[in-house]
Amino acid sequence: MFKSGVGFLALFGLGWWLLGSSAFDGLTRQVLVVSGCVVMVGLMLAARRFLPSSAGGPFPVGRRRRFNQINGLQWLLIIAIAAVCRHVGVPVLVPPLIAVVVGLHFLPLAAVFEQPRLRIPAALLIASGAAGMTVWLTNGPDESVRLVVGLISALSLWAMAIWTVAGAASATGQGPGNERSGGA
Repeated sequence: MFKSGVGFLALFGLGWWLLGSSAFDGLTRQVLVVSGCVVMVGLMLAARRFLPSSAGGPFPVGRRRRFNQINGLQWLLIIAIAAVCRHVGVPVLVPPLIAVVVGLHFLPLAAVFEQPRLRIPAALLIASGAAGMTVWLTNGPDESVRLVVGLISALSLWAMAIWTVAGAASATGQGPGNERSGGA
């Protein structure tokens, strides 16, 4: 599930969802948090059910090294963004800028994993960050920035996870209405 990327997409999707839900209070936020957790668990269970245990396989050494380099740079940029935005007094810009960085990190990963479809969440996360920046630049409230960035980013990652699971399920004939006995 994690080798296929679905686990990461589900978990980080939940993180973005929680950011977006922070724009609300009370019962609405509680319902959103619970629903986000349900989606994440559902994706994990679907991945376990429909993806082969070897999905993704072990990374060759060169691919693993490139993956680690890309992710290391991503995390360094995220730390720098958080520190600089806090230092200059605009912590509201942390989520949109991180969304852009995370989106950009999918572009080289598309090549590393030979998965051109990773360009889709890349574009959507970059757009999410741009939308959040637009809300901020037009004097929108901080809550709206978090809502826009969190919602678009979460839905983008979860949609990619669903696409991955659905593709695997349809490839093995295990989609809804095509249940096979003994499916993993």
